[in-house]
Amino acid sequence: LPEGQAVTADDKVAISAYAYKLLTEEVGFEPSDIIFDTNIMPIGTGMDEHNNYAVEFFNAVRELKRLFPFAKTSGGVSNVSFSFRGNEAVREAINAVFLYHAIKAGLDMGIVNPGQLQVYEEIPKDLLEHVEDVVLNRRPDATERLLKFAENVKKKDKTDVAVNTWRLAPAEERLKHALVNGIADHVDEDVEEARHHYERALQVIEGPLMAGMNVVGDLFGSGKMFLPQVVKSARVMKQAVKYLLPIMEAERLKSGAVHKARGKILMATVRGDVHDIGKNIVGVVLGCNDYEVIDLGVMTPCEKILEEAKKHGVDMIGLSGLITPSLDEMVHVAKEMEREGFQIPLLIGGATTSAKHTAVRIAPCYHGITLHVKDASRCVGVVERLMKPDARRDLDRENRAAQDKDRESFRKRRERKLVSYAEAKSKRFQIDWTHAPIAKPAFIGGRVVDVSLETLVPYIDWSPFFMAWELKGKYPDIFKDTTVGKEARDLFDKAQAMLTSFSRNAGGVRAPTARGVYGFFPANSDGDDIVLYGDEARTHELCRMPMLRQQWEREGQTNFRSLADYIAQVESGVHDYLGAFALSAGFGAKELADEYKKNGDDYNAILVESLADRLAEAFAEYLHQKARREWGIVENLTTDDLIDERYRGIRPASGYPSCPDHTEKATLWKLLDVEPKAGITLTESFAMWPAASVSGLYFAHPEARYFAVDLITRDQTEDYARRKGMPLAEIERWLQANLAYETQ
Repeated sequence: LPEGQAVTADDKVAISAYAYKLLTEEVGFEPSDIIFDTNIMPIGTGMDEHNNYAVEFFNAVRELKRLFPFAKTSGGVSNVSFSFRGNEAVREAINAVFLYHAIKAGLDMGIVNPGQLQVYEEIPKDLLEHVEDVVLNRRPDATERLLKFAENVKKKDKTDVAVNTWRLAPAEERLKHALVNGIADHVDEDVEEARHHYERALQVIEGPLMAGMNVVGDLFGSGKMFLPQVVKSARVMKQAVKYLLPIMEAERLKSGAVHKARGKILMATVRGDVHDIGKNIVGVVLGCNDYEVIDLGVMTPCEKILEEAKKHGVDMIGLSGLITPSLDEMVHVAKEMEREGFQIPLLIGGATTSAKHTAVRIAPCYHGITLHVKDASRCVGVVERLMKPDARRDLDRENRAAQDKDRESFRKRRERKLVSYAEAKSKRFQIDWTHAPIAKPAFIGGRVVDVSLETLVPYIDWSPFFMAWELKGKYPDIFKDTTVGKEARDLFDKAQAMLTSFSRNAGGVRAPTARGVYGFFPANSDGDDIVLYGDEARTHELCRMPMLRQQWEREGQTNFRSLADYIAQVESGVHDYLGAFALSAGFGAKELADEYKKNGDDYNAILVESLADRLAEAFAEYLHQKARREWGIVENLTTDDLIDERYRGIRPASGYPSCPDHTEKATLWKLLDVEPKAGITLTESFAMWPAASVSGLYFAHPEARYFAVDLITRDQTEDYARRKGMPLAEIERWLQANLAYETQ
């Protein structure tokens, strides 16, 4: 290995390769968990040996992505422009140019102050030429030329100046401006004026309106426009089309002219799943790019998906899902597409989906193109490539090669060292129950709780709200972000206005309401089962909740956890307790969102759904705090403390890493009598309805921590099936993602 600081690409790669081997072969790291920071060094210092530092970094990143495609690359970007500190205009340009070329080389992430970053395309051409000469080391005198040029470059004032001069432009330009900026105030009058410049109203859509939406699509795809802005643009587009529809219908009856979209996509949330916020966002983004979207909604059976796909002659099918059982349903759809001879691409998306799962489980079931689409910002680029024959072939080849690598990575993951189930049980996590502070809850059994939305608002964790809209940043610091801060503030203000409006009827539809049920039960663990009793004497057993146990032996690991370890064993003689809850803040949310959709307002429809999700999580935080107080746990915590989980105890949920079996919700529903008392139902895949719902268990012991069960061996699966009284094949179906072996 080289000595000292790695400055050449070869040295950077050699050191990274050595670290990669240590991490993957000796420590057991997943390649996808590794991030290489190969040092971004200053350029333009006047020292010749520094001239090629940026190029060396680009070459290193490019080679690392080739050698280790699942690992990530990063770097401290602002360091590259260090020698130009004091001249912010030049420094911002260097950072932007460096990032532009680094991303092309394969850089995944970078550390940079957004305030020290220009938009690449907005850098003046003369400055861009001088900066790229330095960054790319294109000429020996590049630094000297930039130093001279920099003397005349001053940082421009970034203060926003509100002007309405765009209203003086021709109608077509005004429409484009309105679409790009999401301004709906003058749409009807501008559309009316513009249509008199064309023979048919349809030409207004195909001309200035689509020209505007193409700009929106390009800006969004290049990261210069953000999701909330795109959704507002879609609202303007829908308003314009709505105005033109009756005129177009009259013209159609005369001429028969029909607008043909760029492509037709069918989308559906699969059977048993109720979440569709992400799918709705994708639909809006595709619609903005002149694709016809046929949205079948939620809980869609495979038969209907394929029937509607044939009926409408769609170009591709998109499947969405949030809960893990939806992954199996997607496999079923892929198998049926194969059986029925489909040839169109299958797109996979949703919170629990991944490129690796798509490669391992879904793609092998269907001969056609099967692609995982990570988020809304990627969907248009993927769909556009699929609609062009040459680009489609290239994408198919790239995708199949990447999926081959994913399958190989998954195969290696299953080769992790797993101890036997018997050994894992013998090394269970131990708690000294003789000194454990076990408090008796204020009551035994279940209680219904109704709460106003106003009560829940202070408990909202806003950071995931912005993530749902693909605005990256932590609340409230996101408002200071020079890239997304302004849009984040606008979205937040609109969310606050909607929360205020929830206190009254909106659009004639009752605003969302929140209700739940929670309770406490005498409990002890029996092996890896948690036993719940109906009385303090513990003579009447209400139910058993079988738990799974870790078996992956990580470096230095001395115990293997199960949630059963956090409840006192029967033989200890200690009287322990377990809490449980199920709640929703989504009653009426879908109806309100549907009202907005009927009026062409996707922005507020998505806002309702995303707020309902945040309110449900806030309800869970509020109720857990209430439960801890009723359990005798004394705390003095701020809202930030609650969000950061600085309280005692945990509240794991079925389907999550520490208890991945969704079927355990059925036991919880019986225990708390959830459906009749709280009105929350379970689908056949154990998704909760309304969608904005949360359920789980309360563990109060101070040593309780979250963990991941991860992979398990057949001996544990067989024991778990026996304890649950279910067929092994059925259990294997629900725990497919956790199995360290191939099923029969």
